[in-house]
Amino acid sequence: MAEAKTTITDQSPADFIAGVEPERRREEALVLDALFRKVTGELPVMWGASIIGYGQYRTTYASGRDVHWMRTGFSPRKAKHSLYLMGGYCDELTGKRRDALLAKLGKYSSGKSCLYINKLADVNMAVLEEMLRNDWDAMARLYPE
Repeated sequence: MAEAKTTITDQSPADFIAGVEPERRREEALVLDALFRKVTGELPVMWGASIIGYGQYRTTYASGRDVHWMRTGFSPRKAKHSLYLMGGYCDELTGKRRDALLAKLGKYSSGKSCLYINKLADVNMAVLEEMLRNDWDAMARLYPE
């Protein structure tokens, strides 16, 4: 079975954020880091070269593939911030709550378990915090340590 390509590294999240360009993206990464710390109560760790993760879990898919991944996190990508929100993907009720909150969030795009935000000024931060909290709670319930 193939090894996961994205794993925990020794890179400092603070050092990574300090190197994010442009400046606005770096400043917003600091805001997101503070929000994720507040919601999760976790210190961040780097997953691969560019993903900042909070908490972690392990599971085995029906295919037999073992997974070790962050519970939640984000990456301040060049074009948009990518927020990794697995709870709504893994839990139907949390997914429905997320859908209702997305209607109030503001400007975004999304994938299965990712939320893409161009700039934080485009979204309602209180709604984003509620989404993160719902997601975090779902992951804790689904994958207790």
